[in-house]
Amino acid sequence: MLSVLRNPTYRRLFCAQVVALTGTGLATVALSLLAYDLAGANAAAVLGTALAVKMAAYVVLAPLVGALAGRVPRRALLVAMDLARAAVVLALPFVDRVWQVYVLILLLQAASAAFTPAFQATIPQVLPDERDYTGALSLARLAYDLESLASPVLAAALLTVVPYAWLFAGTAAGFVASALLVRTTTLPDPDPDVALDSAVDPDPDLAPDPAPDPDGGLCAAPDAGRAPVPGRAPVPGRAPIHRPAPCLGPGPKRIGSAAGAARRPGAYAGAVSGIRLVLAAPRLRALLALDLAVAAAGAVVLVDTVILVRDTLGRPAGDVPLALGAYGAGSMAAALLLPRLLERAGDRVVMVRAAFVLPGAVGLLALGLALPPGAWSWPALLAVWLVTGAAGSAVLTPGGRVVRGSVRSRDLPAAFAARFSLSHACWLLTYPLAGLLAATAGPAASAAVLTAVALAGATGAVGLWPREDRAAGRRTPAPASRERGSRVSGPSRTTSSP
Repeated sequence: MLSVLRNPTYRRLFCAQVVALTGTGLATVALSLLAYDLAGANAAAVLGTALAVKMAAYVVLAPLVGALAGRVPRRALLVAMDLARAAVVLALPFVDRVWQVYVLILLLQAASAAFTPAFQATIPQVLPDERDYTGALSLARLAYDLESLASPVLAAALLTVVPYAWLFAGTAAGFVASALLVRTTTLPDPDPDVALDSAVDPDPDLAPDPAPDPDGGLCAAPDAGRAPVPGRAPVPGRAPIHRPAPCLGPGPKRIGSAAGAARRPGAYAGAVSGIRLVLAAPRLRALLALDLAVAAAGAVVLVDTVILVRDTLGRPAGDVPLALGAYGAGSMAAALLLPRLLERAGDRVVMVRAAFVLPGAVGLLALGLALPPGAWSWPALLAVWLVTGAAGSAVLTPGGRVVRGSVRSRDLPAAFAARFSLSHACWLLTYPLAGLLAATAGPAASAAVLTAVALAGATGAVGLWPREDRAAGRRTPAPASRERGSRVSGPSRTTSSP
């Protein structure tokens, strides 16, 4: 897994991710202290509202900025968003009203909604090899989990020598360092005509017919009279893979020309097309169902842990981070094991089976809460959180592989942005549901209801993700309206553009 760091481009991008995550962790601690200074006993309500603003920004803005990401150079977008986040966090220490916190959080998360999907879409282009990309996904998961453990410790150490407002300066420094690392890195240009999962040959039964070009010319079939893709050995009994040929006619549009610009969809149309791209592919719809299962189980952990530890078990406040640490430890353990496991079992098997572990673990919690607490309760809670973290990581970490192999390279920003938005919509549903049920009916009812939600997500994924998948779950088949053996108007290795 660490061998992927030998790639100098990815190494710089990973360092940029780590320093930005560290800064984000410092901001989380500083923001809670700022909320207490501004609202006192109502600080929890302020933080809850800020979290809702964050999720709403991700859900609403990510598809829009994802549609705009293809109109600007990728490196310029990433650097600009890092600098924008640095500017926003530097303003936070100077607020004196709660509404100002909400406005700045909205701006901060809007920049993150632009940065994160664009960054995610860049990594598979830097690491086209499937094994390298899987290692990068596991490293990213480890980085997130280590940040959740290390940042509070670093913040606590800094708070012994500086006021909490200086933590925002540390956050800004992290974003600036990330911007410098990205700025000094050469990023690859996406190949607009070839899917990234080039190791999978297209279905020979779906050879495309010539299609009319909007300019009046005739587009030859993608495999007609072209040289094979360099570096690809022919498969016995199968036609070699070819790159698409230009259309025969007036000639292709040039980027930047008035005619070419007229063909570009607007931001809203681009955002809708990204969401349609995700919803059109069975595996990506299954990925959304899996996200719902993870969000249901994760909401129980992140929302109800403090109630379970402090009220139900009557344990000291210091045990709350220990419980959350068990959840993070499970996630990290799974991330370390996943690269080899995915090589043996494949995406569908690992992700779907792990998804069914989530309702099983949360269901055991609901059953345990129906019994009187005893000496067994605390280690049992830690064990359930450990398993939940491992299962959640096993579902989330390979998700990038599924997206990467399901769309064209040029569609990756829109696809990652749409998935980023839709997955956070799941959390926007389960976060308040877990909190409301825990407050009104108790943590046992909260765990029971969210067990049902997680089970529904896992079951839905089984039905949506085809079991007999020729591409092992990483290539989007032709749309359902196209039958096998028919002649289609485009390559079968990617989803068709809406």
